[in-house]
Order: sequence, then structure tokens, then C-alpha cells
Amino acid sequence: MKLAVIETGGKQYLVSEGQKIQIEKLEDSAGVPLQAGVKLDFDKVLLLADGDKVEVGKPYLSGKKVSAELLEQRRLPTVITYKYHSKTRYRNKKGHRQPVTLVKILGI
Repeated sequence: MKLAVIETGGKQYLVSEGQKIQIEKLEDSAGVPLQAGVKLDFDKVLLLADGDKVEVGKPYLSGKKVSAELLEQRRLPTVITYKYHSKTRYRNKKGHRQPVTLVKILGI
């Protein structure tokens, strides 16, 4: 079974072929969100493992890529933050929905 550790969006993910992962929102260079069905290559590969054979990068492995397909762009459920100060009539309620990208790993 092939495994790889990739870096994207400032985070590291342990992935294998056929796996679906949820990562930080992906955009093109102009800041436009990518559409579903787009093929991606993650070139920031930190580790590759194939059975007993393990390659570790310093910090990345040169010439290695993980290919993936973008399935959808979505937003997570709302997270509510609430601030309250007693005796001062201060109440502040805010909501936040984090945008994420769902990706399927095609090959390592």
C-alpha cells in the first residue's frame, strides 16, 4: 500500500490512493475558486512509503508528485462565537463558515 505525506494550505496530510480528503480552499492564481473535475498535482511531497521502502524529503522530495481530482468546493457548518460582558449590556454574536475543498487522490 502506497502512502504519502503532502503539504497544502499550510497543513500536512497523510494520503493513500483512492482516499477522499478535505483540505483548505484551493484557488487559481487570480483568486478564482477551481471547478469540480479539475486534475491537480501536489508537488510538495514530504514522505513516500511503499511497503518497507520509505523516502523522506529534506523538506520535500524532488521529482515526486501526488495526483488528485477536485470533487467539490463547499463550506463547513456555521461555528458561532458569542461574547458577553455582564452588567454592561454588551453582547456580540458572530458566525463563521470555513470554505474547504474535497479532493480524491488518484495516484502517488
